[in-house]
Amino acid sequence: MNFEFSDEQNLLREQARGFLEQNCQPKAVRAVLEGEESYDYALWDKIIEMGWTSAVIPEEFGGLGLSYLELSVISEELGRVCAPVPFSSTVYLLTEAILASGSNAQKEYWLPKLAEGKVIGCLALIEREGQPTETNIHVKFDEGNLSGTKLLVTDGDIADLGVVFARDKVGVSAYLVDLNQKGITRKRISTIDPTRSHAKIHFEEVESELLGEEGKGWKLLEEIYNRAAVLFAWEQIGGSESALNMAKEYALGRFAFGRPIGSYQAIKHKLAHAYVKNTLARSNCYYGSWALSNDAPELAVAAAAARISATQAYYYAAKENIQTHGGMGFTWEFDCQFPYRRSKLLAVNIGNEYWWQDRLISAIENERSA
Repeated sequence: MNFEFSDEQNLLREQARGFLEQNCQPKAVRAVLEGEESYDYALWDKIIEMGWTSAVIPEEFGGLGLSYLELSVISEELGRVCAPVPFSSTVYLLTEAILASGSNAQKEYWLPKLAEGKVIGCLALIEREGQPTETNIHVKFDEGNLSGTKLLVTDGDIADLGVVFARDKVGVSAYLVDLNQKGITRKRISTIDPTRSHAKIHFEEVESELLGEEGKGWKLLEEIYNRAAVLFAWEQIGGSESALNMAKEYALGRFAFGRPIGSYQAIKHKLAHAYVKNTLARSNCYYGSWALSNDAPELAVAAAAARISATQAYYYAAKENIQTHGGMGFTWEFDCQFPYRRSKLLAVNIGNEYWWQDRLISAIENERSA
């Protein structure tokens, strides 16, 4: 059994890495971090030209019809450079929601636009502090209109279309909402990583369209999250390996008492632990990509395992990268902050580690009882 990517997929990796090394250097990430723009417009346009937004969209809807293995490769490379673009919100969340539960009419209308990069997407779920649950969804849908407030919507300030979870007469359902219509107020919110924008969105009786079955919104959310978790995990793997390489290069070039600091046991142990965590997480991500590509019943377990291990690996590598750089590591001038900020943000983007641990336990129990 082959646990690695194919030659064609590795070729895609080389092309993606070369493209991003040329078009998403650290100075481009810093420009978004220090500037007023929500994302790198030039990079986003080039990503669309590369066809990455259309990767897994079927050819009948204007996409490339690639597998999730190819998308996993792209995700890893975007994570490696901490790309300041709304790729995950648009591709992992909105596109997956429509692919999973959209009607034929919704797919025919929205998927070609998503493939062409004409639409930026988001998913609006959170309404209060703490982990979201089905019982604390209070945004209301009544007589064709949606009202209420969502917090911390990733890319919510720039999105054109959102999947909004709201309570209706049946229960919690998912709705497609055109975010450029009247009755919507958006306010950008500051987070630890300004290279991925967030917003508070208020809806005042805005037109919405049901996505999937009425009252089955939470089930759809869990399906979307399982699929997105694998792709987010690959982003985290890319960022984790980037942080480890950054620490290794510094440890080999920085001398103390006539020796590279990488020759000292304390530094060796940090880097070795990061490597082990990365390797474990990568193994889980391979499993997750296989399950996602084959729509396997093991996806819930595989997604949770990939998500947990990648979250742990990314945070550890990003933290120890700063420590390896010593007193300079935490300064604004050094780039160590990029993977650290992104690791903290991605760790809670679609539920934190503890939430996914609960999901892993539940998924394992369900497999055993099946």
